[in-house]
Amino acid sequence: MKLSQFKFNLPTDLIAQYPTAQRDECRLMVVNRATGNIEERVFKEVLNYFDEGDMMIFNDTLVFPARLYGNKEKTGAQIEVFLLRELNADNKLWDVLVEPARKIRIGNKLYFGDDESLVAEVIDNTTSRGRTLRFLYDGSHDEFKQALFAQGMTPLPSYITRKPDKDDAERYQTIFARREGAVVAPAAGAHFSRELLKRMEIKGIEKEFITVHSGLGNFREIDVEDLTKHRMDSEEIDITQELVDHVNATKDEGHKICAVGTSVLRGIASAVSMGGHMKTYSGWTNKFIFPPYEFTVTDALITNFHLPYSTMLMMTAAFGGYDLIMDAYEQAVKEEYKFGAYGDAMLII
Repeated sequence: MKLSQFKFNLPTDLIAQYPTAQRDECRLMVVNRATGNIEERVFKEVLNYFDEGDMMIFNDTLVFPARLYGNKEKTGAQIEVFLLRELNADNKLWDVLVEPARKIRIGNKLYFGDDESLVAEVIDNTTSRGRTLRFLYDGSHDEFKQALFAQGMTPLPSYITRKPDKDDAERYQTIFARREGAVVAPAAGAHFSRELLKRMEIKGIEKEFITVHSGLGNFREIDVEDLTKHRMDSEEIDITQELVDHVNATKDEGHKICAVGTSVLRGIASAVSMGGHMKTYSGWTNKFIFPPYEFTVTDALITNFHLPYSTMLMMTAAFGGYDLIMDAYEQAVKEEYKFGAYGDAMLII
């Protein structure tokens, strides 16, 4: 497959800038791989396509407020700092991106907050934009994290062109998020309300959780036409023995497994074993999925509508079939579905 095969015309007004008023009331396009049939539903109707004993697997990662603004010592220049991950808790070291990168050198200090009480020192240049920061803070680690995140904002994707507001802290997050580490929300899971999860439980649809700490590599531009030459950024994954046993038993009983989001789809694919089963996985993966690809564990996928050329679109096309998914996307544009993290959803069965 070539990068150019994932181009389509997406009017900018179809990129959702805000979430729906209610989590489970976005539009839902249902794509049937066997028949090629495409239906339009409301998201809360997604349970109609699953039976007692089927399973949905969610990503329980928690997005932290990763974008903050500091001022450079002496000049006072404003610097955007995007926290990627904590490298060392004891020394308060963080892997970050900085903009504008040209203004930041090793040894520079950055001051955060109106009272400039939080200070960081640049100790390493890792890439053209990347840096390692050491935060200078005398309190405990918990107090430091509280002070750091108090300065941060919700890391909305760049295609959401407005500034984050107080509602984004809740809505750019699933209601079951519990394991801190992501800077990209598992958007498909964010459509699930407490009422919908309760209805799942009443219907006997099982739920499980894996952890995939989604990073900015999901949005990084692919700069090669030949997709076999693209290298994904690594993401941290945790798949427990308890989940593996539950998934494998569900498969053996003939029930469906639904991945809620491309992060879950990728996580499952990173932990497949023989006979359509899963195995435990704890560590990092840079698995890049694009068509053609054979999925042996996952039977259904819930995902949002993704932007042109994105790795998430490629994963969706790998699962649903390239021609069918690109036809569905053409229909979605015509019918003005909303795209992106706050957009509408697709169920592929």
